[in-house]
Amino acid sequence: MRDGGRLAAAIAVLYDIDGLHKPARMALKTWGESARYAGAKDRAFVSGLVLDALRRRRSLAWRMADDSHRAAVLAAVRFLWGWSLERLTAAAGELHGPGAVTEGEAGRLELAEGLDGAPAPVRGDYPDWLDSSLSRVFGDDRAAEGEALAARAPMDLRVNTLKADIDKVMKALAPFDPTRCDLLATAVRIAAPAASERAAPAETAPEFEKGWFEVQDLGSQIAAACAGDLRGGQVLDFCAGGGGKTLSLAAAMANKGQLYAYDSDARRLTDTVRRAQRAGVRNLQVRSPIHPNALEGLEGRMDLVFVDAPCTGSGTWRRHPDAKWRLTAQQLARRVEEQGAVLGQAAAFVKPGGRLIYVTCSVFAEENEDRIDAFLAASPAFAAAPASGPADAFLTPRGFLRLTPRTAGTDGFFVAVLRREA
Repeated sequence: MRDGGRLAAAIAVLYDIDGLHKPARMALKTWGESARYAGAKDRAFVSGLVLDALRRRRSLAWRMADDSHRAAVLAAVRFLWGWSLERLTAAAGELHGPGAVTEGEAGRLELAEGLDGAPAPVRGDYPDWLDSSLSRVFGDDRAAEGEALAARAPMDLRVNTLKADIDKVMKALAPFDPTRCDLLATAVRIAAPAASERAAPAETAPEFEKGWFEVQDLGSQIAAACAGDLRGGQVLDFCAGGGGKTLSLAAAMANKGQLYAYDSDARRLTDTVRRAQRAGVRNLQVRSPIHPNALEGLEGRMDLVFVDAPCTGSGTWRRHPDAKWRLTAQQLARRVEEQGAVLGQAAAFVKPGGRLIYVTCSVFAEENEDRIDAFLAASPAFAAAPASGPADAFLTPRGFLRLTPRTAGTDGFFVAVLRREA
């Protein structure tokens, strides 16, 4: 494909995302299946352009004085990808391009004003209705935090200490130019690819199938590491989902003690057994909700209950930029209600002296501090404890852990540790 065809394809995909209400990944998949003529480089180009346009849609629209899909794509390759106006003009006018650049567009693309006078939601590339929520947490830094959440994300990997060590994994991944992460000794990072290139195919390395490492954001790894030394303990992963944090907890237990994985949606657990077998986990029991009373007998017995709560996923906007434009106040309210219910249910399994760790990949206080405050008010047997671990520098004054792309270079995460005193 020529540049013009790629630009036109990106505009069409953006229309499907907004006009047909398709998730970005699904819209890109649909386009790829229909565009049999597109090669791997074409697909990477279109995918990267669509996601970058979504990440920065507010600021791009501001600079173009136009919030159309066409304006977003033209502005993205000009301002984010660094195309010259001459290259962009030539591409747009090609046979299969999106159409010639107009005089008004050319003026904006050549001399577009910056964002100095723009309101925070424009500079931070997020919806207006979220400004108050982000202001609660970040204050005057909310635009900078939003901007960091609109950047391209690296690929983070967790070394599985049940089967390998950091040196072995670094050697195995040498073709991808990995680096070690200062915050966690068992984490490896592969930099984000150039805008129009595919992400590093780390999972094609033979060592991945051997179970040496897992793909997991550094923030997620740090959240799991807040559990500390779990060897010999009784641990329940109450919202296990696909099993990423389950495997992190298993490695921390070194196959000593007993680990239980549960999720209210049985479909989310389908890969957990397979992934655990590949990782060499031998102390895991998967408790599926398809069985009545799946957690019967575990009440009041757990040294740790880990709750990776359902949330809006605002901390993962770098990887799922369309999610921030789809999010509604009603969806946020539903998540808040679910989080309260999950905390109440999980607390029943913590033994006296045990801990409950509450985690979200959200940056909103409504899903984080507010939920902890509500839980503690209704649960006098519990008290907050510092979320100590590998990232103490990011503890809030109340001892909660808050990670963001701007401060920690991770996805956005919140961690609260609650101890049952009686």
